[in-house]
Amino acid sequence: MKKINFILVSMLLCSICFAQTRDRSSMVKLIDDEFKFAADQYKILSKNIPDGQTPQSYANGQSINKDIKWWCSGFYSGSLWYIYEQTKDETIKKEAEEALKTIAPNQTYTGNHDLGFMMYCSFGNAYRITGNEAYKDIIFRSAESLTTRYNPKVQSIQSWNANKYWKFPVIIDNMMNLELLYWSSRNGADKKYADISIIHANTTLKNHFRPDFSSYHVVDYNPENGNVLRKATWQGAADCSSWSRGQAWALYGYAMMYRFTKDKAYLKQAQGIAKFILTHPNLPADKIPFWDFDAQGIPYAKRDASAGAIIASALLELAQYSGDDKKKEYVNVAEIIIKSLSSDTYRAKAGQNGGFLLMHSTGAYPLNSEIDVPLIYADYYYLEALGRYKKWYL
Repeated sequence: MKKINFILVSMLLCSICFAQTRDRSSMVKLIDDEFKFAADQYKILSKNIPDGQTPQSYANGQSINKDIKWWCSGFYSGSLWYIYEQTKDETIKKEAEEALKTIAPNQTYTGNHDLGFMMYCSFGNAYRITGNEAYKDIIFRSAESLTTRYNPKVQSIQSWNANKYWKFPVIIDNMMNLELLYWSSRNGADKKYADISIIHANTTLKNHFRPDFSSYHVVDYNPENGNVLRKATWQGAADCSSWSRGQAWALYGYAMMYRFTKDKAYLKQAQGIAKFILTHPNLPADKIPFWDFDAQGIPYAKRDASAGAIIASALLELAQYSGDDKKKEYVNVAEIIIKSLSSDTYRAKAGQNGGFLLMHSTGAYPLNSEIDVPLIYADYYYLEALGRYKKWYL
């Protein structure tokens, strides 16, 4: 009887090992295939970009490109660097370098808070991969430009300029630009950049979140004394709703800030946000969110593949800092998202979609802008998630 039990246990263990090996092999193939696909697609995309502009989307058979001051201008080059890192395709590298030249003037731009998106996603990846010191100098200048928007009375970086709607608006997206600041200080620039990133993160932690860890999109402050004037939305379904990409930015931002600081408050916040997202009754089975967790018309509301991609990438990082149970959950959900985005439902067919990788993102539904279209930052965070999964979990 003991011998039979031993044989049965051995067979079971072999079956588990075989299944794990098979799953690992399938993910290796999926990721490698997706990067090869991305290289081919972006060679198509590169032909549709006018000089001095960067790609944003594709709709009604037309490529949509933007001026370099547009907040997304760094994602194209950043995506190319991710593709080059995996494929070593020299054509892709050359295009990535040309894209950097296009946006380099942004290093002195002070018109909004998006320098992190513009310059760290692009030049940050370029420096990480090549070690070119000229790229680091541009990152440092970009960090200095971003700090001009910091107000010590509010203890935050102002997102948009004051207008008829806002006095001193700070949006949850702004958490993503803190990486530019903290990284710069850690790599030889002024310590004040890291200090400002921590102060901003703490102010956001205090004012942007509800008890269930969901986030408001915009908090407007009195610039003279830092008092909160109102909590609202610009791109979400309602002031009280949970705009999906906003929740993704928050999750990513606090996981990233924990990476730098090891402040347990940031880890707790990231894990709380993850719980809100992953246990929400309106999160679909494929884990690609509707554009707002409280959108009208669910389950027929539009999806946001970009939010799914950001969540997947963020969960893969958060898993690195979490205990075994949470780590397993986060990686499993990220894998579901990656497989969903890699399926025919969300990933474009070769040669189509204007060269973009993913379909079905939503930029700003209430503004009737970029609804159910490809978006450059969806591709960027999808590629980042693929690379992170391969590096950390394969």
